[in-house]
Amino acid sequence: MFGIIRPCRHRLSEAMRTEWMAHLCGLCLALKGDHGQMARIATNYDGLVISVLVEAQSPRTEGVGAWRRTAGPCALRGMRSASVAHGEGARLAASVSLVLASAKMRDHVEDRDGLLARRPVAAAARRMAARWDRAGARTGSELGFDTAVLVDAVERQSGIEALAGAGTPLLAVTEPTETATAAAFGYTAVLAGRPANKAPLEEAGRLFGRLAHLLDAVEDLAEDARTGAWNPVAATGTDLVEVRRLCDDAVHGVRLALREADFGSKAQGRLAHVLLVHELERAVDRAFGSGNACGHGGHSGQSAHSKQQASFGPPPVMPPPPAPPGPPRGPQRDLLSGCLVWTGLFCTCQVCCKDPYTDPWTGWPREGWCYKCDCCDSCDGCGGCGDCCNCCDCCSNCGDGCDCDCSCCDC
Repeated sequence: MFGIIRPCRHRLSEAMRTEWMAHLCGLCLALKGDHGQMARIATNYDGLVISVLVEAQSPRTEGVGAWRRTAGPCALRGMRSASVAHGEGARLAASVSLVLASAKMRDHVEDRDGLLARRPVAAAARRMAARWDRAGARTGSELGFDTAVLVDAVERQSGIEALAGAGTPLLAVTEPTETATAAAFGYTAVLAGRPANKAPLEEAGRLFGRLAHLLDAVEDLAEDARTGAWNPVAATGTDLVEVRRLCDDAVHGVRLALREADFGSKAQGRLAHVLLVHELERAVDRAFGSGNACGHGGHSGQSAHSKQQASFGPPPVMPPPPAPPGPPRGPQRDLLSGCLVWTGLFCTCQVCCKDPYTDPWTGWPREGWCYKCDCCDSCDGCGGCGDCCNCCDCCSNCGDGCDCDCSCCDC
């Protein structure tokens, strides 16, 4: 699954994480419902932002039930049912995601990545990308959204890359992506019946597209250099310091654009704000390897306040609290029976998507692969993610004085 917005579960409250998963599952099921099982592989983290924006702007006169439905058990949820997003927002997200996925597939074909270096596989991938373009256009037209601007942007991208060289402005290369995401973000205002929001959301979408393109280029820079694949940063000779400046300016611009948008209520716009303001900042930090992905202090095991010297020397060191009791342990198995159980867990996707699942050999709870925390990679002796990833601090680092009151901790 691709995308630059990958919130760690330790940064979201239970309620907000449930809402985020509702949009992710809603996007996946919208792809399946309109375009079949194979289309579900186009599910991506960034596409669900479209669904989030539509719901955030929509009036709740019909009640929450108008935007949610109960989905049956799914292997990707550990065979559990869930409340998922549905309606026009999820379908628009599906339409945009198909076109984005087709563009990404063509990009991998042109770069001859992995099996796509083989002609039969590349030809099959091109045919699938073309089908996704048509399917996305069909769903978009049913919603009144013309995906031609997205397809045109995808087609122009290869021509712009072919002409780009040393000295070419980096923003000239990102322009097609910016145009496509601006159109998608802007149409959420039309779909939600808030045309006044179209201009600010188009601006937010344009900058979001710029970020997506630049961060993808930065993350792939070393691998592209090794394989000889085309990379916009390397091709234009742009310094990474300048790329970081462009990314930081884009994050700031998204924040300002969202302030101009009128959401249905403060509560409805909360998830959109967390994803498009705070998570974008962390995505930039993650791509450039600076700071920490959480954006919280205290990764050294002490807060800034505790590092200050008291009037009569350093403050006394208090003994650590006793460790909490360990989690319950499940049944333990030998090598062969454990392998059989692990195969069942893997085939039902519980190894990647259940949180937690029981290790088939040791019996200890294990974290599913999809829930792996990326926010504490730089934790140094802090005693685990539970200490350093405090979701209640989600708005403590809005550098420009954001008084957003995300209330992400539900307390």
